[in-house]
Amino acid sequence: MKRGVFPVAGCDEAGRGPLAGPVVAAAVILDPERIPRGLNDSKKLDREQREKLYARVCAVAQVGVAFGSRARIDRDNIRQASLWALKRAVLALPVQPRLVFVDGIDRIDVPCDCQAVVSGDALVLSIAAASIVAKVVRDRLMVQIGAAHPGYGFERHMGYSVPEHFRALARLGPTVHHRRSFAPVAMLMGEDDSVEALEALAGQMLLAETLTGDAPAGDMLPPGELAEPLGPAG
Repeated sequence: MKRGVFPVAGCDEAGRGPLAGPVVAAAVILDPERIPRGLNDSKKLDREQREKLYARVCAVAQVGVAFGSRARIDRDNIRQASLWALKRAVLALPVQPRLVFVDGIDRIDVPCDCQAVVSGDALVLSIAAASIVAKVVRDRLMVQIGAAHPGYGFERHMGYSVPEHFRALARLGPTVHHRRSFAPVAMLMGEDDSVEALEALAGQMLLAETLTGDAPAGDMLPPGELAEPLGPAG
């Protein structure tokens, strides 16, 4: 492994941007002798590819997963909730790593060396694997939330800011899974009627219409992360 250190974990999260649902973090320690082919940033893979790679990663690697709840996001903010979940995912690993790579600019408070890697999900295999695990786990959870709350389309847009979601919010109101600290939700709940909030809501809706129209966006906008150099893997 890089720098002769092992075990090495990569960690990433999915769900920083949505208006609803938890943020999900994953940590993965890959077996250098059994690295699945095709690992890449989860945003660059379609749903079928992610599902297949998720199964392969879970079969041959050490995996830890943690959730930052909607309540924690609203209490602490999305950045802090994400960092908390990333730390918990590392601590949930069956084997504790000696080095952790985390996607982005923030290191996490873990009992070993930690290195932040900007665009890590496109650069490091273990982060790529973690981004896939986090994305698949969160998507599956949002499908369950969609079944429990019909009419919102969670199973299609995964809670992201798309026209379908805004229309459902306006028609049905927020659910218990909606993030009250996010401007569009706060506005609909009457908790923020400032000019800034109105502008933020208008901007979100315009961006959603411009980028996606009415198309489902379950495979769009989620953040991702990575850690050993991406290259041929056997």
